[in-house]
This record gives sequence, structure tokens and C-alpha cells, in this order.
Amino acid sequence: MNFSHFIFRRTLMVIPLLVGVVFLTFMLVRVGGLDPVGLLAGPTATAEEFKMIREELGLDQPLWKQFVIYAQNVIRGDLGESWLSNRPVLDDIMARSLISLELLFWGIGIGTLIGVPMGLRAAFRPNGRFDQTTRILSLLGFSIPTYWLGLVMLFVFFYLLRWAPPGMGRISLMISPPDFITGSYLIDSLLTADWRAAHSALAHLILPVICLAIVSAAPIIKQTRAIALEVIASDSVRYARACGLQTRTVRSIVFKNSATPIITFVGTEITGLVGTMSLIEYVFAWGGLGQYGLNAIVRGDFTAVQGYVLTLALFSVLVFLVVDIIIAIIEPRVDLS
Repeated sequence: MNFSHFIFRRTLMVIPLLVGVVFLTFMLVRVGGLDPVGLLAGPTATAEEFKMIREELGLDQPLWKQFVIYAQNVIRGDLGESWLSNRPVLDDIMARSLISLELLFWGIGIGTLIGVPMGLRAAFRPNGRFDQTTRILSLLGFSIPTYWLGLVMLFVFFYLLRWAPPGMGRISLMISPPDFITGSYLIDSLLTADWRAAHSALAHLILPVICLAIVSAAPIIKQTRAIALEVIASDSVRYARACGLQTRTVRSIVFKNSATPIITFVGTEITGLVGTMSLIEYVFAWGGLGQYGLNAIVRGDFTAVQGYVLTLALFSVLVFLVVDIIIAIIEPRVDLS
């Protein structure tokens, strides 16, 4: 089977998974116990007003019929309207996804660039001073709650040291955002030569990126070290050492053999950190998709919650699809059938 058939086959596997996600999301939201009618009607609403709102939202229909209507709308690309903002959910998600992707790109990118080399170096010299220090740092990164880490960073670097701006969005309220090109204030301001906006966007980006990088680097360090240690103990590496190959050559062999499981783990880490990122966005008032979904869950906006969860599921599927393609490219031993 050639490479194009491999991609087509992987893409077809996405369809039943998304159908299952749509069904589970629909059911979990409705059995969660929150009643949006009460939130929309208010405490002074009459029974007639409750009934009218319930009919308008289609909540008076049988559950199976509600799901059929929702599934048909999803196929057409209609995720409904937010019951609280009265805006199309798809428009909100598209606008906020770019904001979250900026934070995710820098946070995961820096975390990976730090975590993989540190994990490999710790594995090459196990139980040494660097290895012990790395293990302690990764344990701290695992143990620190994300929400608390963001608050502490704001308290230290904004309130005490005055080195960072307040956690109030992606750019200063006194500066106009740059013209929309990519959705990233930093990149758009650099492309339009708006240096004042670029400085403000970079200053607002530093703390949340560092927070996300710490959270992502800790498991990457730990897992990279474990993967590399297993490869170092393999017969192929021991044979390479017995043949008298140089240390640099042996380390290159270890890195190549560790690449596939490391890439797979990083892909898993990306999908897992999307939910964690909502806490970081909430602390720094980032205004991205994570904060949007968290607010929808707290306020009982069923339509927005369904769109948010469906978007996360689609993003996870796409990440794993890209990981499969990358592994198939760099690893010729992968069976494409």
C-alpha cells in the first residue's frame, strides 16, 4: 500500500471516532444537571416564559430527536448559537482558536526544545548530577498546579518586581491591535512594522508561554529519559558500543531509535495540554478557546460546550493524524498497510 492510501485509510478512521464524540458530547452535556432555561429566564420568570424558552431551544423534543437535529446541523457545519451571547458558536470558535494556537505553539514548542535535549542528556549519564537535578525539576513541574503557577508568576513578576504587564489579555488596553493577518498579535505587528504593539504583545506573551512551557517540559523530560534509557539498553546499541564506535555515533543511533516514541508522546502531550491551557488562559485573561470553553461550562451554555468539546476532539484527531504521517516519513520500517 502506497503513502497516499495510508493517509486516506487513516482519514477514514476519523469518521466513526467523530460520530462517537458527537454522541457522547451531546449526552454528557444533557445529563450534567444544568438547566439553561433557568439561567436564561431568570429568577422572576413565569411558567409560561419557561415553557416558551424551552420550546424555542428545542428542549421540549424527545432526546433522540434533539440528537438527530444536532447531528444534521453539525454535518452542515452549523454548531448552533450560543444561548448566552447570541452569536454563532462556529464564529466564536474560529476566532478564538487562532488565539489559543498562538499560545500553544510557543508553549509546547519551547517545552519540547527544552525537554527533549534535557531528557536525552540525563539518559546518557544516568544517576549523575545533571540527571538528579533534571528528575527533581521534572517532579516539581508535575507537582505544581497549573492555576497556582500562573497566579504565583503574576504575583512575583507583575505585582512585586513590575517586570511583566498585568494578566489582562494579549496586548495593552492603551495600544490598538495590529491589522489582522495571522491572528497572532506578535506576528501581525512585526509584519506591519508596528513596533509598539509588537513590544506589548511580546510582553503579554512571555508569562503564559513560560507557564505552559514548564507544564509541558516536565513530562517530556521524564518520558524522553525513560525512552532513551530503554534504547541505550537495547542489543543494537550495545553492539554498536562493542564495535568501538565513537560516542557521538552511538548517541546518534540512540536519538534516531528514540525519535518515533518521543514524537508519539509529544503528540499525546499536545492533546492533553489543550484542556490544561484553559486554566492558563483564564488566569491571564487570554481570551482564547480554552477560556471560552471554561466559561461555557461554568455558565451552562450547552451549545457552546458541545462546540468546544467537538473542536478539541477534532484537534486531537488531526494531531494524531499528523503524528502518524511524520512517523511514516521518518521511519521506513513502519507498515503502511
